[in-house]
Amino acid sequence: MTDPSGTDRLDRARPPRVLTEDHRAGPRKPDGKPALAWLPGLLAGLQGALLSLLVVVLPAVTAYVVTSADPANASVAWTRSTEVGAGLWLIGHGVPLGLGGNVLTLMPLGITCLALFTCYASARRSGEATTTSLVAGIGGYTAVTVVITLLMRATIADVALAVIGGAAVSATGLATGLARRPEAPRVRDLTRPLWSRVIPPIRTGASAGVLALSYLVAAAAAVSAVWVLAGRATINDIIRALDLDVVGGSVLAVAELAYVPNVVVWALAWLVGPGFRVGAGTSFTTTEVVSGPMPVVPLLGALPQPGSGGGVLVAAPMLLVLVGALAGWWLHRRLPSVRAVDPLVAGAAAALTAGLCAAALVVLASGGIGPGRMGDIGASPLAVGSQVGAGVLLGVLLVALPTDAEFRAACRRGLSRLVSRGSSAP
Repeated sequence: MTDPSGTDRLDRARPPRVLTEDHRAGPRKPDGKPALAWLPGLLAGLQGALLSLLVVVLPAVTAYVVTSADPANASVAWTRSTEVGAGLWLIGHGVPLGLGGNVLTLMPLGITCLALFTCYASARRSGEATTTSLVAGIGGYTAVTVVITLLMRATIADVALAVIGGAAVSATGLATGLARRPEAPRVRDLTRPLWSRVIPPIRTGASAGVLALSYLVAAAAAVSAVWVLAGRATINDIIRALDLDVVGGSVLAVAELAYVPNVVVWALAWLVGPGFRVGAGTSFTTTEVVSGPMPVVPLLGALPQPGSGGGVLVAAPMLLVLVGALAGWWLHRRLPSVRAVDPLVAGAAAALTAGLCAAALVVLASGGIGPGRMGDIGASPLAVGSQVGAGVLLGVLLVALPTDAEFRAACRRGLSRLVSRGSSAP
């Protein structure tokens, strides 16, 4: 329906996508700018931090309340449960946790994902799509992580890690949530000034690298599910040996869920070849499994057992080439190739992007859960990153080069010159 001026009423009713401060940000200054443009972002950041903290602390407090009648816990203050929950929340941001003289450095990536989601949901629901709002939200969230770290009697190094981890988590989650606000500008419009300065082969190749890594992570998640199904007998034996009550079992299950993303990253390292370790002297690869004494945790019962390596599993790293080929086909359909070298540049960009991202995931999923041999858990970022990069590069080039018209034309011209030189030689 249109009015006499020919304007679509539905279009006029639709909220505009703007690049400046939104008119709903509250009272305005004399110059027309919102007086409290930072307030919605600050509240979104605080809400995201407190919600994720509550989800982690609540199970610990519940376990304390249920077991408070036990004489063995008579000397344990209720604040200890909140300290443990807050410490687990902090380690999800990269701050080490001290437990009984041991230091836990293995990040539970599930808690990190929880914090990202609460930031995203808070920003999308009540934030304002402005730079001021985003900065205020990051500052509020980071302030919460620093305050909790100081209350835990942490060191200066821990406070620095809290600042870095809190800022990284909140910036990612809040920015993603604000980008989904109805008044938010399109991400493509915001990134075009910077992204357009990169040559097209590198832009398209980097996107292909992210796509290849997403395929690998999906395959690793499927492998993790197969591990759990195959090891359900061992998992059940461990659960029976622990003899936990309902509350203790529930708390343990929640704690294990926090480390499920870590297992997925370990499965990624296993798929691509280098494998991973759970304690010094152990090795879990597709060719061989060297195990050792491990903590009595049901989730670890899903890991490959000794004797399960070799056979057809040796060919598992070939999945890298297949994933690279899929990324190469995607690259072929979207690369505006004008030079014969463009597929090579794009393939190198895809390999570098996939390798660096895989190495970053391995760094986040590695650490330790105590002194001695259990201080070495995870995989080698360099080995996994280089293997992923090499496999993706091979797969991309196997598809992108033969299907590129400019590259084929250059090959024909080079072959013709070689033939002509051979025929003219005496």
